[in-house]
Amino acid sequence: MKPKVKDISAEEKIKEAARKIFTKKGYAATRTRDIAEEAGLNLALLNYYFRSKEKLFEIVMMENFLQFVAGIRVIVYDEETSLDDKIEKIVSHYIDQLLNNPDLPLFVLNEMHNNPKIIKANISKDIFFKSAFMKQLIEALKKNGKQKINPVHFIMNTFSMTIFPFVASPIIIGLGVLKEQEFKAEMEVRRKQIPLWIKAMIISK
Repeated sequence: MKPKVKDISAEEKIKEAARKIFTKKGYAATRTRDIAEEAGLNLALLNYYFRSKEKLFEIVMMENFLQFVAGIRVIVYDEETSLDDKIEKIVSHYIDQLLNNPDLPLFVLNEMHNNPKIIKANISKDIFFKSAFMKQLIEALKKNGKQKINPVHFIMNTFSMTIFPFVASPIIIGLGVLKEQEFKAEMEVRRKQIPLWIKAMIISK
């Protein structure tokens, strides 16, 4: 029997290689042999741990997606922080994640489109809709005479303003609009500006 620590190490190498190859090529164009070569392991070992490309993809996809959403669960369910604080923390959380993993949003969005059943089976919409964040948002809209506006619009605006620049970054950087370091610097500017824009939408007359 192999030592447990080596088993875990091999599995993590395979998953890390799979994340890289799936993100680069997508599910359909990826071969298990590509993943094994990237991990520096033989194909038989990959099949021993994960049995199939589909199984490995489901694990990697859900880990990526959970990484994408799980961090905000603590933020949106916190009863102690204000709505303003929550908006700032959500924006900051995603900018931190995406600066470290710029390919993550495009990968997640592509595979959500291609494999929606995986998401529906593992993620509940209640992460937002039964949260303290949603209650505070509804109260703020009511206070400012905007109770007829669906609060989902404010959630979509927050996510789109935060995430879309990273999805569009290959075009922005590729066309020379911003260099890579300039893009990162502008994302730091947006870290401060996006919460201000969202708050202004909530209170504007």
